[in-house]
Amino acid sequence: MVEIKKKNSSDVIPVGGPLLIGNEAKYVNDCISTGMISSLGGYSERFEKSWAAYCGRKHGIAVSNGTAALQVAVDALHLVSGDEVIIPSFTIISCVLAVIRAGATPILVDCDPETFCLDLSQVAAAITQRTRAIMVVHMYGHPVDMDAIMEIAHKHKLFIIEDAAQAHGCEYLSQRDGNNRWMRCGGLGTVSTFSFYANKIITTGEGGMVLTDDDDIADRSRGLRNLYFGPNRFAHEELGYNFRLSNLQAAIGFAQVERIDEILARKRSIGALYDELFANIQGVRVQTKRSWARVNYWMYGLVIDDDIPIDAIEFARRLKERGVDTRPFFKGMHEQRPFHKRGLFCGLKFPITERLSRRGLYLPSGVSLTEEQIRIVATAIQGALN
Repeated sequence: MVEIKKKNSSDVIPVGGPLLIGNEAKYVNDCISTGMISSLGGYSERFEKSWAAYCGRKHGIAVSNGTAALQVAVDALHLVSGDEVIIPSFTIISCVLAVIRAGATPILVDCDPETFCLDLSQVAAAITQRTRAIMVVHMYGHPVDMDAIMEIAHKHKLFIIEDAAQAHGCEYLSQRDGNNRWMRCGGLGTVSTFSFYANKIITTGEGGMVLTDDDDIADRSRGLRNLYFGPNRFAHEELGYNFRLSNLQAAIGFAQVERIDEILARKRSIGALYDELFANIQGVRVQTKRSWARVNYWMYGLVIDDDIPIDAIEFARRLKERGVDTRPFFKGMHEQRPFHKRGLFCGLKFPITERLSRRGLYLPSGVSLTEEQIRIVATAIQGALN
């Protein structure tokens, strides 16, 4: 594992952070020297093409953030009032917001207690005559079992919206049609989305992208991203958004894609060391890794065993005292007050999501993490559990 020098041994170990040691500065300086700092400029197209190609996709449409990517992806499917989209409750609020703002209805399901991804049996049970799409979320760097989802979607003629925000470089072993094929996450849905926030494996600070092989979805996504300007620029045929990504941000992203194999190797070495250290720590469980998944260890999560008399909030406080920063797991969408005020999800119970949200957190996982820091984290966890 290549070592990165720690700045100050007394600092709290942060949850995440980028490592910008490639061509990022060179390409950004190129944008500045040429004046191409808005959404215009060559880096936007290079970033789109390179990331789409890496994920095995035909089209890439860069946008301002991952939430914007979800909104564009959902809107591009022409959903109407009464249409239903099945979504895991255990996810970020952006997933449900995109569906609501498109005028459709989100239908929640619980998640698998081991992979934290959506419960496939509940997906099948949630389908009605009004279902138009399934939104899958590859959780904390572990892929969803996509063969099962694709089979359901094919049977019921549904779109698959693939949220790959946390799954940069992850791969899924598809065995459909009798062929064993490793496929990259982001290349499996009807339309797929990414976030390039600062804590993501590929980062542009803020940013996102929509990927698809469908020409019509791609054209509509480009229109939605850019206020739906027409041939006569200020004569608009539809309502769109100003979700453009700047050339400066795209320059950083393009430089990151050049180093994706190196970045993934480092993330996986960090995760492997955590795996080794936590194998001997009692009282916590880690996300299970399936044989058909190549994970990226985007964030390394822990769930406290039920017989440990503290919750995630107290666990995080104890770790902070020991110099380790953390983040809580997602709170289920069915427990979010803004949705209850709209009359959504009232009275729903999803026990797995609720347990994860109360007893789960993730640890420092950034690409700049050192071996020394990882061992400090493991020691702090043992101390915080006692």
